[in-house]
Amino acid sequence: MPTSIAIEQISKHFAVGKTGRVQALHPFSLDIEKGEIFGLLGPDGAGKTTLFRILTTLMLPDSGTATVGGYDILKDMKKIRETVGYMPGRFSLYQDLSVEENLRFFATLFNTTLEAHYDFIKDIYTHIEPFKKRKAGNLSGGMKQKLALCCALIHKPRILFLDEPTTGVDPVSRKEFWDMLKRLKAGGMTILASTPYMDEAELCDRIGLIQSGRFIGRNTPEQLRAEFTAPLRAVRASEMSRLLRDLRDYRYCRSCYAFGEFHHISLEPGFSDEDLAGYLQRLHFSRLEIHPLEPTIEDCFMALMQKGGADEA
Repeated sequence: MPTSIAIEQISKHFAVGKTGRVQALHPFSLDIEKGEIFGLLGPDGAGKTTLFRILTTLMLPDSGTATVGGYDILKDMKKIRETVGYMPGRFSLYQDLSVEENLRFFATLFNTTLEAHYDFIKDIYTHIEPFKKRKAGNLSGGMKQKLALCCALIHKPRILFLDEPTTGVDPVSRKEFWDMLKRLKAGGMTILASTPYMDEAELCDRIGLIQSGRFIGRNTPEQLRAEFTAPLRAVRASEMSRLLRDLRDYRYCRSCYAFGEFHHISLEPGFSDEDLAGYLQRLHFSRLEIHPLEPTIEDCFMALMQKGGADEA
């Protein structure tokens, strides 16, 4: 499969105060294939937006280089901007312009028209076309995201960058949005999307896990789960705060984190369910529940974060 985005040892730091510095991206390399949905998963401050800004030529790297659609980010900025669509994390369209006015304005920036590429955005635009005279600032969260996506697509780009596109959007609109992305992928578009939602990461062809500017894992969702080989249990009982502390003190505990109504504990060799149950019963926990568990992407991310921290120590 042809490569759509090729990153070679990109890095970036920012100055803090007079003498300090923060390494936003540590050197790394990555290839993203044409027609792939590649998801970036990581907490705030991990470096996702910095990477997006570098790849869309809005920021220069400290070192390394990359090609986007075959164009060099340092030499071919204008070509890249004609080739990509970028939807930033914060809604950045003109709030006092109508839906239609925003679209026509962005079409003009790329020397095209709404009519010329109407068929390309039709599947998305039909959701908001009944409100085309409404000011963008008066749209719901889901409608704002659809409008922003239409504006990012109005010039018919080959590559789409989406920086946490569904943050703060209701679950139904999130599902509709990802259904739209699947249709764009089916048409051959390459999509690089960051997300804080684990269920959205599952919809990507491959995922890159990023923490403190470092890639700590990258693979398909299925392969990432397959690489999680430690026994995993979901545990619930009375006094959940004390339970978390005591689980972390358990002799076979590899890691333990709160996950909704349960704590997820990954375990070292030698563990048995009977030994774990006996340990917690001796600590006088009531309403004890222990269930075997298949790892989620979130479990994989937490394990890789812990491994990354141990490697740095």
